[in-house]
Amino acid sequence: MPAEDLPETFHVTTDEQLRAVSNLTRHRIMAVLRFEPATITQIAERVGLAKGSSSYHVRLLERAGLVKVVRTRKVRGVTERYYAMAARAIVLPDPGAGGPDVLMRHAVADLEAAPADGERYVRMAHLRLTEEQFAELGARLEALADEYRELSDPSLPDASLVFALFRPASREQAGGDAK
Repeated sequence: MPAEDLPETFHVTTDEQLRAVSNLTRHRIMAVLRFEPATITQIAERVGLAKGSSSYHVRLLERAGLVKVVRTRKVRGVTERYYAMAARAIVLPDPGAGGPDVLMRHAVADLEAAPADGERYVRMAHLRLTEEQFAELGARLEALADEYRELSDPSLPDASLVFALFRPASREQAGGDAK
C-alpha cells in the first residue's frame, strides 16, 4: 500500500497500543516502516536486531493495529510478509499531569544514540507569548513538519524532527519555591 493511500492518523487509545509504542525498539521499527514496507529480515537488519526479536516486536505492533501486512510473496516455499505503518502519523494521548511523554523520551534516546559528530540542530528557547502567538507558533511548527514530511524521499538518509511547544509548570505546580 503506497504511503499516500494510508489514513492520515492513527489515534492510540488502548493500553495495549500505548504499551506497544512505549518501547524504544518498537519505536525504531516504526521509523523503519514510515516510508516503505519491509520484511522481518529487512527490519532486523536496519534496526540491528536478531530476526526473532524483530518478529516478536512486529507481532506486538501488528496486534495493536499500528502496523499491518500490506503485501506477501512466496520465496522458496515460504511466505514473506511486508509490513507497513497503519497510518501516516500516530497520535498519542496526552500523558496527563506528571506523566512521561513517550514521544519525547524516544526522541531524546534517538538523539543520544545519534553519532556525536553528525550534523544536528538542537535548541531550546524560552518564550513569553500571548495565547494567540502560542497557537500561531504551534500551527506554524506543525505545518512546517507536514511540509517537509511531504518532501521526504525514502532513498535519502533519515532525519528526525521533534518539537515541543508547551507552557512549563509554574514554580508552585512544580513544587519549587525559588528563593
